[in-house]
Amino acid sequence: PADIRDAAQARVRRAPAPVTDVARLCVCDLLVAQCDVSCCCDPDCSAEDFSLFTSCSVPVVTGDSHLCRQKAAVYSLDVEANPPERIFKLIDQVNPSIFCIHATNYEQALYLKSPEIPTPENFDQLLEKFGGATFSAEPDSWNLDTDAQNPPDANETSRYEYGVPVQTEEAFLRLPSPVVSSWCSDANPAGFLVNQATKCIRSVSVEKCDSIQALSMLFYINSSILAVPKSSQMVNITVQSIVVQSVNGMRTLLSSGDVLRLPMVLDELCINAVLGVNYHITYTDTGEIIEAAAAFVLGAISKEALSIEQSFQISFTQENTQPVPLSGNPGYVVGLPIRAGFQPQGYPSPAAFLFAALSSNKHSQLTILHSTSTQDCLAAQGARAPVLFGYNMISGCKLRITAAMKCQPLAQTLLDVLKGQSFPEYVASFGNSQAQDVLDWVPITQLHISEQMISHTLQSSCQIPVSLGIEVKWTKYGSLVNPQARIVNVTATVTTTTLKQLPSRRERIIPITSSVVFTDISSPAEPSYKAWPTIDIKLPFDFFYPFV
Repeated sequence: PADIRDAAQARVRRAPAPVTDVARLCVCDLLVAQCDVSCCCDPDCSAEDFSLFTSCSVPVVTGDSHLCRQKAAVYSLDVEANPPERIFKLIDQVNPSIFCIHATNYEQALYLKSPEIPTPENFDQLLEKFGGATFSAEPDSWNLDTDAQNPPDANETSRYEYGVPVQTEEAFLRLPSPVVSSWCSDANPAGFLVNQATKCIRSVSVEKCDSIQALSMLFYINSSILAVPKSSQMVNITVQSIVVQSVNGMRTLLSSGDVLRLPMVLDELCINAVLGVNYHITYTDTGEIIEAAAAFVLGAISKEALSIEQSFQISFTQENTQPVPLSGNPGYVVGLPIRAGFQPQGYPSPAAFLFAALSSNKHSQLTILHSTSTQDCLAAQGARAPVLFGYNMISGCKLRITAAMKCQPLAQTLLDVLKGQSFPEYVASFGNSQAQDVLDWVPITQLHISEQMISHTLQSSCQIPVSLGIEVKWTKYGSLVNPQARIVNVTATVTTTTLKQLPSRRERIIPITSSVVFTDISSPAEPSYKAWPTIDIKLPFDFFYPFV
């Protein structure tokens, strides 16, 4: 009925009555049944005692100083009276801070509640309340019967949302991880669309390895995943591949990955123990999981080992799309590759010109020449190293020129060594820029500079490239509290030199270099005091207690 519903909502909106009476508070009352000297709020003091006071040690008594408005007990002495007497006033005090609490409607935060001690009688009840991944900390007085207002399944979504734990028929998909220490905890749920990679230590015993669940493949694939939360449609976890690692670290990929291998003891070794699991989840654009696969790394554990390190990883890919590694979200992360692309021939629409580049990891990164141990430029052709954001890099090789070499093929070979077979035309301004977002891609400006002439060279005068210099200009984008790195300009400069005729039976060695320089062009934050007033306030450490 409407009247019952309105009464229930009124109980929720109405804050509990204040439990602190400042008139009864006295922080200087230390002696039991005795008057404390200069304590004007001590109820044990009489009028004769007050007449002997010269001042009040605590002139104002308040409750929570974080409240916007509250009662305050003010104590003072009237020294002109004969004899002197105490004056007590109860006033309304206003907090001048702009950060204040309007009402204390969380009654449990006003006192310390003793935790309930688990016993054989209440253990099941406590486990049901606090044993899950999350639990409610609201007081029982707030738990109203809202079944009439919210019918079952009225607010439940029929799809996964970002960060929601991936549910299984038992609980949720586990991704073991270290919690307090480096030891593995199996209570870490895998969140939807949250790519994770963890490593932790697991205690083992070779004699009991066949009975340790965390060492068995079944522990990670025996629970089917719910296609959508709270549904009856299940998705089985299939075994994608199995890699066997020997005691000395050598790995071998098994030809048949659908064979279940369980841990067992053989010649004082525990074989087929799980050392790593890599989950791969495929989902639709409506948030439904349609496929789940797991790749295992199985290894052998010697009898002397008391613990092993396990690694776990999970990744998500939308169906009918190619997985593209990101270098930040959204801004670039220092040490991750710069994402790049090019416009292939036959792409009339500019909105699709980066698809071919990003679908292949070989051409999705900006790369430079990778130095080899021989330092031979002709042998280094094809060896590339990714350009990592924020890292200034330099590499090079040596070119041995003889009189028999032809100029044009040599120049093209050196250009391929410096720029690679397919030098990109664009770089992503952000670490998570998508191929269809054309404005998120910055064109690479290519320049050519000629150096002075070098004598004693080829049969006829020609130009060959000798260096490639890449300058990446970036800026801090967004909030000053959490700025994101954004690339705004990339310039690739090829320096060439002119060669003359080289006498027969003579040769010359020319150094070829490639370098990358990152330049921060962010403007320093200069606040305008006329337009933007500043507030110099430091919040107390417990201001938001009990909330985090």
